Amino acid sequence: MLLRLRIALPDEPGSLGRVTHALGIAGADITQVVVLDRGEGRAIDDITVYWPDSAPREALVEGLRSIPGVTVEGVWGTREAPGTYPELEILKYITTAGDRALATLIDSMPVLFSADWAAAGTTTEPRSVVHSSWRAPAEVPFPSGIPVRPTAATLDSGLHVITAPLPPLALTLLLARADGPAFHRIEVHRLTRILEVFLTLPMVERGVARRLRRLG
Repeated sequence: MLLRLRIALPDEPGSLGRVTHALGIAGADITQVVVLDRGEGRAIDDITVYWPDSAPREALVEGLRSIPGVTVEGVWGTREAPGTYPELEILKYITTAGDRALATLIDSMPVLFSADWAAAGTTTEPRSVVHSSWRAPAEVPFPSGIPVRPTAATLDSGLHVITAPLPPLALTLLLARADGPAFHRIEVHRLTRILEVFLTLPMVERGVARRLRRLG
């Protein structure tokens, strides 16, 4: 299976080498390393590895804990194939999806962001879910307030979310991750850029309006 590890480590020569060495000894096959952040002597990396389905995740991080200055912020499953550009593929499909453009976007979000589910609902009360991905709960925990831009938060339940307004559509998008770390600002920025492109597509607003009429 594919796993993603979020690791904080000293931003100095040799630190990443010690991490990858420990992962190799544990039996992980490293497929991708992405630097999310660096500054003030620290770096945050997302490392994607192949890991045997039957092996416990605890064994994967055991060796990392012995490396001075290294902190494992989270280990969680991912379906995003390393070395690909999935958002480009998804945007290509959306341009030909017609009335299913919004559904295509929402269904792709968990894969793009190694999350658990996504949903979109109306901004007015009572909230109506327009579309939700597989594994979304029956009661989607939309926030009471709508941020002016995509914003990451952790709910009291421990669920990590990004809440993103879709003003032209009068909808709110919620992306959720229960397993793993909170959404990083780089992930929020990535979602923001995807939504900016999505909302410029001319057929999106018409398709959502027709879908809302059917739901109504």
